[in-house]
Amino acid sequence: MMDYFMSENGLESVYAWAIPVHAAVILAEMIYSSIAQAHLYNRKDLLTNIYLALMNFGLDLVMKTFAMGVMFFFYSFRLFDFDMSTWYYWVLCFLVTDLAYYFHHFVDHKSRAFWAVHITHHNSEYFNLTTGFRSPVFQPLYRYLFFSPLAFLGFNPWTIMVCYAVGQVYGTWVHTQTVKKMGFLEYILVTPSHHRVHHGCNIKYLDRNMGMVFIFWDKIFGTFEPEDPKVPVKFGIYPKMPDDGPITTLLYEWQKIAKDLKQPNLTIKDRFNYIFNSPGWRHDGKGKTVKDYQREYWEKKNRKKEKIHEKSA
Repeated sequence: MMDYFMSENGLESVYAWAIPVHAAVILAEMIYSSIAQAHLYNRKDLLTNIYLALMNFGLDLVMKTFAMGVMFFFYSFRLFDFDMSTWYYWVLCFLVTDLAYYFHHFVDHKSRAFWAVHITHHNSEYFNLTTGFRSPVFQPLYRYLFFSPLAFLGFNPWTIMVCYAVGQVYGTWVHTQTVKKMGFLEYILVTPSHHRVHHGCNIKYLDRNMGMVFIFWDKIFGTFEPEDPKVPVKFGIYPKMPDDGPITTLLYEWQKIAKDLKQPNLTIKDRFNYIFNSPGWRHDGKGKTVKDYQREYWEKKNRKKEKIHEKSA
């Protein structure tokens, strides 16, 4: 059995099992949305989600051999030899894989070139289970680099990808508005409530709740933000795309990067920063990153609290 899960067959079985479950749950959410007139789905948005998922899947197939080859290259120089037949190996592998994903996701939001890939997962104004399939199309080109350090430590690449696949399945289910709170699980897992925050374009919610399965990574690294009933989540990105056509949806941020790089008199450092620095950075100092917006947001909130305190004193 262990040999099975340490092979491509184990990875494929996870996805094969997940497909009918996903289909059933999505159908149930669609029926609920129709009966409750919740307007959770839009036909064009649904087709865009399918289009992006298929493109991502196709590139993933093309890159699979190369990606696994890179990971096994690192594995050949592994620092430790783990006993993969033990239950605690799988628990540890699942934990470190989820941690690696956290850092992967963090970089996706903090570096513009990676954000240009990841933005396709965020640029919909709808939020439903199919949003989980609204894939960053070009991610297979580099995703394996974030998991290769785990292979270097001694985790078998196939077991890493099986754990990642299981995490992905769970990560798809949290893309819903139909589940409000999950009790004590809110302290341990990334829940639909946590992930709604992640997809919000409200300043308070930007770049928050990066985890896929466990929310404690965000609490450890300072990126956690609970859903605030006083601040309803606004889904999508700001500013909005000029249109929601398939090309714009896929290449929106890349087109903006290209435009910025055409500015005259840019230094090599400026060009590097336009590609890899935080989204919103500008060489003339007039840009604002998420960090800048959030600092202003909290300063404004604190000033408001001080004025209320002064009036009541």
